Amino acid sequence: MERLIIVHWNKSTGPIPIIQYPPEGIYPSKDVFLKIWAQHELNKENSLIELNAIIGKNEKNIVSVIQEYESEIYFLVLIIGSKSKVSEIISSDTLAVITKNLLELINTNKITRAISEAFNTIKNYTKLEGEDLIAFFQKKIKVTILQILRNGVISKNELSNILRQEYGFSTINIDLLLISFLREKLILKKNLPGSKECYFLIKDLAYMRLPPKHLPNEEIDEETAEYFKEEIVNFYYTYNCSQEIDSKVIVNFLIDNGVYNLLRTLRKNHLTVNECLNCLNNREELFEELLEKKILFEAKGNVYLFTDIRFIKYTPYYIIKILPSRYKNQEISLDQYLCHLELLISQLKDKSSILDYTVI
Repeated sequence: MERLIIVHWNKSTGPIPIIQYPPEGIYPSKDVFLKIWAQHELNKENSLIELNAIIGKNEKNIVSVIQEYESEIYFLVLIIGSKSKVSEIISSDTLAVITKNLLELINTNKITRAISEAFNTIKNYTKLEGEDLIAFFQKKIKVTILQILRNGVISKNELSNILRQEYGFSTINIDLLLISFLREKLILKKNLPGSKECYFLIKDLAYMRLPPKHLPNEEIDEETAEYFKEEIVNFYYTYNCSQEIDSKVIVNFLIDNGVYNLLRTLRKNHLTVNECLNCLNNREELFEELLEKKILFEAKGNVYLFTDIRFIKYTPYYIIKILPSRYKNQEISLDQYLCHLELLISQLKDKSSILDYTVI
C-alpha cells in the first residue's frame, strides 16, 4: 500500500481531501476522486468499491470505503500497487472499523497519529506468521491485552479503563489494537443486553520449544544420534514453558533476523559451524549463546536444531474455571458469563479430545 487518504464529500464543491499518510506528496487529481465518488454512487449496496485509475504516470489500484459521520459524507481511499487486490490487503469489515475510528478523531489533535497507525495497520495486514507473530509478542500493549482477555469476557470500555488506570497506557486506540486479535479469530465481539461491544477470548496464543523433526542420522553417526536423544530427553524432563515465556528469552532470540532465518534453515537440514556463523554474520558470541541455551546442538563440526521454536494457537478452556468467581464477584453479568461459557464449550463438539491446538 502506498497511501491512505481521508476525503470529505462537499455537496457544493465536490470531493475535498482532508489528510493523507504519508503526508509528503501531492494529492491525486480531483478527477480521480470524482471517479471514486461515481463508483460509490453506482454501487450503493456496497460500502467498499475497488477500481483502477491513472495517478501521475502509473496505473494504480484504488480501494475506497464510504461512510457517513455527523451528517457528512466521507470516504477512505487506499492507493495500492496496480497488481494488488483488496482481498490481499484487508477485509472489508476491518476497513470499515478503521474508517469509523478515523472519522471519530477527524476534528481532534489525535488524527495525525491515528492515520499513521491506520496506514501501518493496513500495510502490515498479513497472517500472524513468522516475523509478524514475533512482532505481536514484542508489543507490550498487545501482550497486556492478551493477559487481560485470559481472565474472561470484558467490555471495550472496561478494557480501555484497565489499560489506562492499571497499566499506564495513556494513548490507546483500542479498535486498531484489536484488529490483529479479530483477524486471527482469537476473540469474538458481541453486544449483549446491558453490555455493548464485549470481547470474548476463544483462542489463545503462546510460543514454546518443540523437538525438531530433523534429527542426526543414526546410520551415518550412531554415537551423535544417541547422544542427541539423551540430551533432548534430559532437557524436556525439566522444561518449563511458562517460565521461559515470562523471561522473554526466546522472543529476544527471534527478534534477530539472522537467528530466525538460521532456525528456519535448520528445520530442513543440518549445517556446518561455518555455515551457521555465516547466517549470523560471524557473531561467534551469539552462536555460543544459542548452544548454551540449548537452541542449537553441535557435534563433530555439524550443527543441528536442538529445540525448534513454534507458535501455538489453542482453545483457552482454562477460562471456564475463572468465569464462576468473576460472576460471583459481580465483575460480569449472567449474560456475559453464559455467553463465554457457551463459546468455549461449543468448541468441544465433534472433538475426540480436549486437546485443541494448532502449531503455526
